[in-house]
Amino acid sequence: MSRISRRLLLLLLSTSAAVLVAAASAAALPFAPTSVWNAPLSTPAALSPNSASLASELQRQVTTYGTWINTWQYSTPVYTVAATQPTVRVQLDTSYSVLQNDFAAVPLPPDARPAPGSDAHLTVYQPSSDTLWEFWKLAKQTDGWHARWGGKMTGVSTNPGYFNAPLGATATSLPLLGGLMRISELQAGHIDHALALAIPVVKATDFVWPAQRTDGGSTLANAIPAGTRFRLDPNLDVASLGLPPVAYQMALAAQRYGIVVRDGAGAVTFYGEDPGPTGTNPYPALFQGKYPNQVLAKFPWSRLQVVAPPTTPVASAL
Repeated sequence: MSRISRRLLLLLLSTSAAVLVAAASAAALPFAPTSVWNAPLSTPAALSPNSASLASELQRQVTTYGTWINTWQYSTPVYTVAATQPTVRVQLDTSYSVLQNDFAAVPLPPDARPAPGSDAHLTVYQPSSDTLWEFWKLAKQTDGWHARWGGKMTGVSTNPGYFNAPLGATATSLPLLGGLMRISELQAGHIDHALALAIPVVKATDFVWPAQRTDGGSTLANAIPAGTRFRLDPNLDVASLGLPPVAYQMALAAQRYGIVVRDGAGAVTFYGEDPGPTGTNPYPALFQGKYPNQVLAKFPWSRLQVVAPPTTPVASAL
Protein backbone atom coordinates (compact mmCIF):
# COMPACT_ATOMS: atom_id res chain seq x y z
CA MET A 1 0.00 0.00 0.00
CA SER A 2 1.39 3.43 -0.95
CA ARG A 3 2.08 6.14 1.64
CA ILE A 4 -0.71 8.25 0.13
CA SER A 5 -3.14 5.34 0.32
CA ARG A 6 -2.24 4.73 3.96
CA ARG A 7 -2.80 8.39 4.77
CA LEU A 8 -6.13 8.34 2.97
CA LEU A 9 -7.19 5.22 4.85
CA LEU A 10 -6.17 6.72 8.19
CA LEU A 11 -8.06 9.90 7.36
CA LEU A 12 -11.18 7.95 6.47
CA LEU A 13 -10.94 5.84 9.63
CA SER A 14 -10.41 8.86 11.88
CA THR A 15 -13.29 10.72 10.20
CA SER A 16 -15.60 7.73 10.63
CA ALA A 17 -14.61 7.40 14.28
CA ALA A 18 -15.30 11.08 14.86
CA VAL A 19 -18.72 10.75 13.22
CA LEU A 20 -19.55 7.73 15.37
CA VAL A 21 -18.48 9.52 18.56
CA ALA A 22 -20.54 12.57 17.62
CA ALA A 23 -23.55 10.40 16.80
CA ALA A 24 -23.21 8.56 20.10
CA SER A 25 -23.03 11.85 21.99
CA ALA A 26 -26.10 13.17 20.19
CA ALA A 27 -28.00 9.95 20.85
CA ALA A 28 -27.20 10.18 24.56
CA LEU A 29 -28.82 13.60 24.88
CA PRO A 30 -32.54 13.72 25.74
CA PHE A 31 -34.98 15.57 23.46
CA ALA A 32 -34.89 16.04 19.71
CA PRO A 33 -31.65 17.20 18.06
CA THR A 34 -33.66 20.21 16.82
CA SER A 35 -35.07 20.97 20.29
CA VAL A 36 -34.45 24.25 22.06
CA TRP A 37 -31.93 22.44 24.27
CA ASN A 38 -29.87 20.68 21.60
CA ALA A 39 -29.99 22.86 18.47
CA PRO A 40 -26.96 25.18 18.13
CA LEU A 41 -27.73 28.84 17.53
CA SER A 42 -26.83 30.37 14.21
CA THR A 43 -24.06 32.94 14.07
CA PRO A 44 -25.35 35.54 14.26
CA ALA A 45 -28.81 34.69 15.56
CA ALA A 46 -31.63 37.23 15.24
CA LEU A 47 -31.91 39.26 18.44
CA SER A 48 -35.03 40.49 20.22
CA PRO A 49 -35.77 44.21 19.76
CA ASN A 50 -35.45 44.66 23.53
CA SER A 51 -32.29 42.55 23.83
CA ALA A 52 -30.25 45.33 25.44
CA SER A 53 -32.84 46.17 28.10
CA LEU A 54 -33.43 42.51 29.04
CA ALA A 55 -29.69 41.84 29.24
CA SER A 56 -29.30 44.93 31.41
CA GLU A 57 -32.07 43.71 33.71
CA LEU A 58 -30.34 40.35 34.09
CA GLN A 59 -27.10 42.12 35.03
CA ARG A 60 -29.06 44.11 37.63
CA GLN A 61 -30.36 40.90 39.13
CA VAL A 62 -26.86 39.40 39.17
CA THR A 63 -25.60 42.44 41.07
CA THR A 64 -28.59 42.60 43.42
CA TYR A 65 -29.20 38.94 44.23
CA GLY A 66 -25.93 37.19 43.37
CA THR A 67 -25.34 33.99 41.42
CA TRP A 68 -25.36 30.29 42.21
CA ILE A 69 -25.33 26.76 40.79
CA ASN A 70 -27.83 24.41 42.41
CA THR A 71 -26.19 21.01 42.67
CA TRP A 72 -28.35 19.26 45.26
CA GLN A 73 -30.89 21.43 47.07
CA TYR A 74 -33.47 22.66 44.55
CA SER A 75 -31.84 20.74 41.71
CA THR A 76 -32.90 17.27 40.54
CA PRO A 77 -31.46 13.78 40.82
CA VAL A 78 -31.80 11.75 37.62
CA TYR A 79 -32.57 8.06 37.98
CA THR A 80 -31.84 6.37 34.65
CA VAL A 81 -33.57 3.00 34.84
CA ALA A 82 -33.58 -0.19 32.81
CA ALA A 83 -36.58 -1.71 31.04
CA THR A 84 -36.79 -4.29 33.84
CA GLN A 85 -37.20 -1.74 36.65
CA PRO A 86 -40.40 -2.61 38.58
CA THR A 87 -43.09 0.05 38.51
CA VAL A 88 -44.98 1.65 41.38
CA ARG A 89 -47.99 3.91 41.64
CA VAL A 90 -47.32 7.49 42.64
CA GLN A 91 -50.33 9.04 44.31
CA LEU A 92 -51.06 12.51 42.97
CA ASP A 93 -52.20 14.67 45.88
CA THR A 94 -53.98 17.02 43.49
CA SER A 95 -57.19 16.31 41.59
CA TYR A 96 -56.14 15.82 37.95
CA SER A 97 -57.04 12.45 36.49
CA VAL A 98 -54.85 12.76 33.38
CA LEU A 99 -51.70 13.15 35.45
CA GLN A 100 -52.76 10.48 37.94
CA ASN A 101 -53.07 8.04 35.03
CA ASP A 102 -49.55 9.01 33.95
CA PHE A 103 -48.31 8.21 37.46
CA ALA A 104 -50.09 4.84 37.66
CA ALA A 105 -46.96 2.83 36.79
CA VAL A 106 -43.64 4.62 37.27
CA PRO A 107 -40.30 2.73 37.21
CA LEU A 108 -39.20 4.53 40.36
CA PRO A 109 -36.47 2.77 42.38
CA PRO A 110 -37.54 2.03 45.96
CA ASP A 111 -34.45 3.79 47.37
CA ALA A 112 -34.88 6.93 45.24
CA ARG A 113 -34.49 10.24 47.08
CA PRO A 114 -35.89 13.56 45.87
CA ALA A 115 -33.66 16.62 45.95
CA PRO A 116 -33.55 18.44 49.29
CA GLY A 117 -35.58 21.63 49.47
CA SER A 118 -39.28 22.37 49.40
CA ASP A 119 -39.62 21.56 45.68
CA ALA A 120 -38.50 17.93 46.25
CA HIS A 121 -37.83 17.42 42.54
CA LEU A 122 -36.88 14.08 41.00
CA THR A 123 -36.53 12.78 37.43
CA VAL A 124 -36.89 9.19 36.21
CA TYR A 125 -35.57 8.52 32.70
CA GLN A 126 -36.07 5.19 30.94
CA PRO A 127 -34.20 5.15 27.60
CA SER A 128 -35.61 1.75 26.59
CA SER A 129 -39.16 3.17 26.49
CA ASP A 130 -38.01 6.68 25.51
CA THR A 131 -39.97 8.02 28.46
CA LEU A 132 -39.33 10.28 31.41
CA TRP A 133 -41.30 11.18 34.50
CA GLU A 134 -40.65 14.18 36.72
CA PHE A 135 -42.11 15.17 40.06
CA TRP A 136 -42.70 18.20 42.23
CA LYS A 137 -42.96 17.66 45.99
CA LEU A 138 -42.29 13.94 45.76
CA ALA A 139 -42.24 12.06 49.07
CA LYS A 140 -42.29 8.45 50.21
CA GLN A 141 -44.91 8.07 52.90
CA THR A 142 -46.09 5.08 54.92
CA ASP A 143 -48.59 4.13 52.20
CA GLY A 144 -46.23 4.67 49.28
CA TRP A 145 -45.07 7.47 46.98
CA HIS A 146 -46.90 10.80 46.75
CA ALA A 147 -46.39 13.92 44.60
CA ARG A 148 -48.15 17.24 44.21
CA TRP A 149 -47.44 17.69 40.49
CA GLY A 150 -45.17 16.73 37.61
CA GLY A 151 -45.38 15.15 34.19
CA LYS A 152 -44.77 12.16 31.98
CA MET A 153 -43.12 12.61 28.61
CA THR A 154 -43.19 9.86 25.98
CA GLY A 155 -41.10 10.01 22.82
CA VAL A 156 -38.39 11.94 24.63
CA SER A 157 -35.92 11.59 21.76
CA THR A 158 -38.24 13.44 19.36
CA ASN A 159 -39.75 15.94 21.80
CA PRO A 160 -38.99 19.65 21.17
CA GLY A 161 -38.02 20.03 24.81
CA TYR A 162 -41.08 20.88 26.87
CA PHE A 163 -44.38 19.61 28.28
CA ASN A 164 -47.71 21.03 27.25
CA ALA A 165 -49.11 23.29 29.97
CA PRO A 166 -50.01 22.73 32.72
CA LEU A 167 -47.85 19.59 32.99
CA GLY A 168 -44.27 19.42 34.19
CA ALA A 169 -42.59 19.98 37.53
CA THR A 170 -41.41 23.54 36.82
CA ALA A 171 -43.34 26.80 36.63
CA THR A 172 -42.79 26.95 32.85
CA SER A 173 -43.45 23.32 31.79
CA LEU A 174 -39.79 23.18 30.73
CA PRO A 175 -38.48 19.82 31.96
CA LEU A 176 -36.05 19.45 34.84
CA LEU A 177 -33.73 17.52 32.52
CA GLY A 178 -33.70 20.38 30.02
CA GLY A 179 -30.59 22.51 30.48
CA LEU A 180 -29.40 20.44 33.45
CA MET A 181 -25.62 20.15 33.63
CA ARG A 182 -24.97 16.44 34.03
CA ILE A 183 -22.05 15.27 36.15
CA SER A 184 -20.73 13.15 33.29
CA GLU A 185 -20.64 16.22 31.03
CA LEU A 186 -18.75 18.34 33.52
CA GLN A 187 -16.26 15.53 34.12
CA ALA A 188 -15.82 15.08 30.35
CA GLY A 189 -15.12 18.79 29.97
CA HIS A 190 -17.90 19.92 27.61
CA ILE A 191 -21.62 20.73 27.72
CA ASP A 192 -23.36 20.10 24.40
CA HIS A 193 -26.70 21.76 25.05
CA ALA A 194 -28.34 24.95 26.28
CA LEU A 195 -28.34 25.80 29.98
CA ALA A 196 -31.37 26.31 32.21
CA LEU A 197 -31.52 29.44 34.35
CA ALA A 198 -33.68 30.61 37.26
CA ILE A 199 -33.92 34.29 38.20
CA PRO A 200 -35.38 36.14 41.19
CA VAL A 201 -37.61 38.56 39.23
CA VAL A 202 -39.73 37.07 36.43
CA LYS A 203 -42.31 38.95 34.37
CA ALA A 204 -45.94 38.45 35.36
CA THR A 205 -48.47 36.86 33.01
CA ASP A 206 -46.41 37.02 29.79
CA PHE A 207 -43.94 34.35 28.70
CA VAL A 208 -42.13 33.48 25.47
CA TRP A 209 -41.40 30.21 23.71
CA PRO A 210 -40.22 27.65 24.75
CA ALA A 211 -41.91 28.37 28.10
CA GLN A 212 -45.53 27.20 28.16
CA ARG A 213 -46.63 29.02 31.31
CA THR A 214 -45.25 31.20 34.09
CA ASP A 215 -45.70 32.04 37.76
CA GLY A 216 -43.75 35.30 37.45
CA GLY A 217 -44.98 38.31 39.40
CA SER A 218 -43.11 41.38 38.15
CA THR A 219 -44.85 44.22 36.34
CA LEU A 220 -41.65 46.20 35.74
CA ALA A 221 -41.32 47.49 32.18
CA ASN A 222 -38.08 45.59 31.57
CA ALA A 223 -39.04 42.42 33.46
CA ILE A 224 -37.66 39.24 31.91
CA PRO A 225 -40.33 36.81 30.64
CA ALA A 226 -40.04 33.10 31.38
CA GLY A 227 -38.62 31.31 28.37
CA THR A 228 -36.25 34.15 27.42
CA ARG A 229 -33.21 32.74 25.63
CA PHE A 230 -29.96 34.54 26.35
CA ARG A 231 -26.73 33.78 24.54
CA LEU A 232 -23.16 35.00 24.85
CA ASP A 233 -21.97 37.26 22.06
CA PRO A 234 -20.60 34.85 19.42
CA ASN A 235 -17.67 37.22 18.83
CA LEU A 236 -16.50 36.95 22.43
CA ASP A 237 -13.17 35.13 22.90
CA VAL A 238 -14.17 32.92 25.83
CA ALA A 239 -10.69 31.43 26.13
CA SER A 240 -9.27 34.86 26.98
CA LEU A 241 -11.45 35.34 30.07
CA GLY A 242 -9.47 33.15 32.46
CA LEU A 243 -12.55 31.29 33.69
CA PRO A 244 -12.42 28.25 35.99
CA PRO A 245 -12.98 24.98 34.05
CA VAL A 246 -16.70 24.63 34.83
CA ALA A 247 -17.45 28.30 34.10
CA TYR A 248 -15.48 27.98 30.87
CA GLN A 249 -17.62 25.00 29.81
CA MET A 250 -20.76 26.93 30.72
CA ALA A 251 -19.68 30.00 28.76
CA LEU A 252 -19.01 27.93 25.65
CA ALA A 253 -22.43 26.27 25.96
CA ALA A 254 -24.07 29.69 26.48
CA GLN A 255 -22.34 30.96 23.36
CA ARG A 256 -23.26 28.02 21.14
CA TYR A 257 -26.67 26.95 22.52
CA GLY A 258 -27.89 29.70 24.84
CA ILE A 259 -29.36 30.04 28.33
CA VAL A 260 -33.12 29.58 28.82
CA VAL A 261 -35.04 31.14 31.73
CA ARG A 262 -36.81 28.15 33.21
CA ASP A 263 -37.94 29.16 36.69
CA GLY A 264 -37.71 31.54 39.62
CA ALA A 265 -35.12 31.39 42.41
CA GLY A 266 -33.58 33.48 45.16
CA ALA A 267 -30.45 34.16 43.08
CA VAL A 268 -29.52 34.01 39.41
CA THR A 269 -29.11 30.26 39.32
CA PHE A 270 -27.91 27.49 37.00
CA TYR A 271 -28.61 23.79 37.61
CA GLY A 272 -26.16 20.94 38.12
CA GLU A 273 -27.32 17.36 38.50
CA ASP A 274 -28.00 16.28 42.09
CA PRO A 275 -25.36 13.59 42.75
CA GLY A 276 -27.55 11.66 45.20
CA PRO A 277 -28.00 8.56 42.98
CA THR A 278 -24.20 8.26 42.50
CA GLY A 279 -23.42 8.03 46.20
CA THR A 280 -20.57 10.55 45.90
CA ASN A 281 -20.23 14.32 45.57
CA PRO A 282 -17.98 15.32 42.64
CA TYR A 283 -18.59 19.07 42.90
CA PRO A 284 -15.79 20.05 45.31
CA ALA A 285 -13.31 18.66 42.79
CA LEU A 286 -15.16 20.02 39.74
CA PHE A 287 -15.41 23.47 41.36
CA GLN A 288 -11.77 23.31 42.53
CA GLY A 289 -12.85 23.87 46.12
CA LYS A 290 -14.73 27.06 45.26
CA TYR A 291 -18.33 27.96 46.11
CA PRO A 292 -20.65 28.17 43.07
CA ASN A 293 -20.75 31.98 43.19
CA GLN A 294 -16.95 31.99 43.13
CA VAL A 295 -16.97 29.70 40.09
CA LEU A 296 -19.20 32.26 38.35
CA ALA A 297 -17.33 35.35 39.60
CA LYS A 298 -15.84 36.14 36.17
CA PHE A 299 -18.75 34.90 34.05
CA PRO A 300 -19.26 37.52 31.27
CA TRP A 301 -22.81 38.60 32.11
CA SER A 302 -22.26 41.94 30.37
CA ARG A 303 -21.80 40.19 27.00
CA LEU A 304 -25.17 38.44 26.96
CA GLN A 305 -27.75 39.03 24.23
CA VAL A 306 -31.37 37.91 23.89
CA VAL A 307 -32.30 35.69 20.98
CA ALA A 308 -35.62 36.46 19.30
CA PRO A 309 -38.15 33.67 19.91
CA PRO A 310 -39.35 31.89 16.75
CA THR A 311 -42.45 33.26 15.05
CA THR A 312 -43.83 29.72 14.56
CA PRO A 313 -42.81 27.63 17.61
CA VAL A 314 -42.67 23.84 17.25
CA ALA A 315 -45.56 22.15 19.03
CA SER A 316 -44.96 19.49 21.64
CA ALA A 317 -45.83 15.93 20.69
CA LEU A 318 -47.52 15.36 24.06
